[in-house]
Amino acid sequence: MAEAPQATEFGLEQARQTLGEVFAPWVLDLGLTVEAIETDPPPGAAADWQPGATLRMAFSERLCRSGGIVCGQALMALADTAMVFAILAANRGFRPMTTVDQTTHFLKAVASSDVLAEARVVRLGRTMSFGRVTLLGAGDGKPVAMVSSAFAML
Repeated sequence: MAEAPQATEFGLEQARQTLGEVFAPWVLDLGLTVEAIETDPPPGAAADWQPGATLRMAFSERLCRSGGIVCGQALMALADTAMVFAILAANRGFRPMTTVDQTTHFLKAVASSDVLAEARVVRLGRTMSFGRVTLLGAGDGKPVAMVSSAFAML
């Protein structure tokens, strides 16, 4: 991952710029958009609130196997990318990192629909960070996969 300048505040504009400048071209081919970046808890948030990000992967036949089912590889890449943005939100700016582990539990198939990735940082550390992502069918809002991941902070 190429290095981007450190921001004093990391918001939606910076996230969208980072998506276009930092990630490999094939990740951009997934048709991802950054929908939300959460660096601070909203008023009345629960005590266990966690910073995070929401990304959308637009439906495309190119991401499907037979029957219009979005393939698992695309879903896993979406989850990985969303978690990077959640960590950037928690860090309030760019920091190089690399995926160490990702475990995906597929719950149901998603067909002919955009997919939302809601990523949350469980722990932001100096050398390692951990998170969880819920993938949802945008059409019905039902979970299609749960993902846990670990990242080495470089």
